[in-house]
Amino acid sequence: MSDKNFIVLNDPGKPKMTHQLIIAGNWKMNLLRDGSRKLISDLQKGYTFGSAMKVILIPPATLLGSIADQIRNSPFFLGAQNCHEERFGAFTGEVSAEMLADLGCKYVILGHSERRTLFGETNNQISARASAALDFGLTAIICVGESIEQRQAGLAMDTVSKQLEECVGSEANSNNCIIAYEPIWAIGTGKTAELQDIEEMHRHIRNVLIAKSATGNDIPILYGGSVKAENASNIFAVPQVGGALVGGASLNSQDFLEIIKAGQRND
Repeated sequence: MSDKNFIVLNDPGKPKMTHQLIIAGNWKMNLLRDGSRKLISDLQKGYTFGSAMKVILIPPATLLGSIADQIRNSPFFLGAQNCHEERFGAFTGEVSAEMLADLGCKYVILGHSERRTLFGETNNQISARASAALDFGLTAIICVGESIEQRQAGLAMDTVSKQLEECVGSEANSNNCIIAYEPIWAIGTGKTAELQDIEEMHRHIRNVLIAKSATGNDIPILYGGSVKAENASNIFAVPQVGGALVGGASLNSQDFLEIIKAGQRND
């Protein structure tokens, strides 16, 4: 399933790794305190720290405080799964970027396909939340991706271009922005995009970023879509892939450690 309607500005090839390889584990709505403590303990025992690797743990909001304490003085970074665009106010059930920063978060996922699909989040909201994240020193992991219907109709590249144009601000750089490409049809399905499709889309994303920003060549681009221990090494070898946004496999310490090791081998 290859979509050829992509921007061709240049052919960046394999990016110069001016940033660390990034592996982010999105736990989604999973785990209680005891389970999270054990998972992190197992990760701490099995993880061999490398300077070229950045591992981000992204638990549900209820666990952020306890995990911030547990990973203090460890090589792991803490992220959140969403934030509101306002600093404070009558927004029942929401959490602001300032609150996340106060807890010790360094990263926040914005625009995940599940948020877009299940809760109707728009590109404008995601852009506003990215600005809020920037205001409080958080790095936004902005998710983009197409549905199977859009890909089959030849609209994958156009869909992702629109998301990038409307969600990523001109101030985006490698210190405050990460892009995660997640083909919606591969999320939680066990299906992974073909390596050629991953390469084409990541190259397209890179070219859109370069056209949008003077620092567009330095912004990390992660792949997210049923990343597993058995396919991680091949994915990390794809040009322009700067890491992975991992879902279900991040809930199993052995699987997640194998993905991390695959990233270290491909560095």
